Amino acid sequence: MAAEPADTGSSKPGSSSSMADVYKGELTPLQRHVAFFDRDKDGVIYPSETYEGFRAIGAGVSLSAFSALFINGLLGPKTVPENEKAPAFKLPIYVKNIHKGKHGSDSGVYDANGRFVPEKFEEIFKKHAHTRPDALTGKELQELLKANREPKDFKGWLGGFTEWKVLYSLCKDEKGFLHKDTVRAVYDGSLFERLEKERKFKESTKKKC
Repeated sequence: MAAEPADTGSSKPGSSSSMADVYKGELTPLQRHVAFFDRDKDGVIYPSETYEGFRAIGAGVSLSAFSALFINGLLGPKTVPENEKAPAFKLPIYVKNIHKGKHGSDSGVYDANGRFVPEKFEEIFKKHAHTRPDALTGKELQELLKANREPKDFKGWLGGFTEWKVLYSLCKDEKGFLHKDTVRAVYDGSLFERLEKERKFKESTKKKC
């Protein structure tokens, strides 16, 4: 008879197998998008993990700290499972329920269940990529943000602004273009892993020099 899993206590709520079970099935694109930041893959993302994830992709200390507090503070409370109380001030994000953390004034590329909507993704570039069909400039990105704004949705405005501006600052090319394939990689969750591998490679190269 298999042994029962040990009780890990209540110091890290949501760390039970039921939360980690999200990784046993196929993740939605939105779940894959955030799973990178679940560094120990227990199904719960704490601000310390968000901070570690941002540092891993090359963000500075200040940006990583701000992003951790902002993202977990904005999304965490919305994702807490029913009949469960999140620990005060710890701001966990539950990967399983990340679709509940969607904010307003967004692009609509993720639907209400966290699935990818190709038509909405293509619409971003059809409407706002004026200089090049496969990339956005900083000005065009600002146009996109304004077009997505819903009346009086201040949290949504701030959420969208922060997400896109962080992406632009980390991933624009030397000419200031944010490329379509880069944005696509954000939505399918592959960009963060790629950036971490690139950062590690650069660091290892420097050590050899």
